[in-house]
Amino acid sequence: MTSIQPVIQTLYDQDYYLWLRTSINQLRAGQFASVDLENLIEELESMGRREKRTIKSLLIRLLEHLLKLKYWDVEQERNEGHWKGEIRTFRRDIKDELKDSPSLKPYILEIFDECYQQARTEASDRSQLPVETFPIIPIGSLEQILDENWY
Repeated sequence: MTSIQPVIQTLYDQDYYLWLRTSINQLRAGQFASVDLENLIEELESMGRREKRTIKSLLIRLLEHLLKLKYWDVEQERNEGHWKGEIRTFRRDIKDELKDSPSLKPYILEIFDECYQQARTEASDRSQLPVETFPIIPIGSLEQILDENWY
């Protein structure tokens, strides 16, 4: 005979914000034995993944707008100001992310080429220009792409 064990709901499952505040208070008070370590570790791992996804998304958006600005001639006059504003915002946001988490610098270098290829596809989809319109080789280095005075 098998018994069905009831699912034990933790504070984490019932009220995330209360769990978070409680965990912080327990850590500050040195009550380490009371901390819900399993969920805390899961949350910390999730935060790291989120940071990486954020930087990747920002880089793709930046590259996409640079490509549109450079190659989408038909819409350039009408959208140039908007695209330049977006480029400035994405550069600032990437720099802020890297300032907060300098250890992501190797990661952004690692994903640069992949992000550029994704940006080519995005720019093609949004402009309806053939993907071949946009060069296969990145239009600049990471340093150039992040430089406010470049392009």
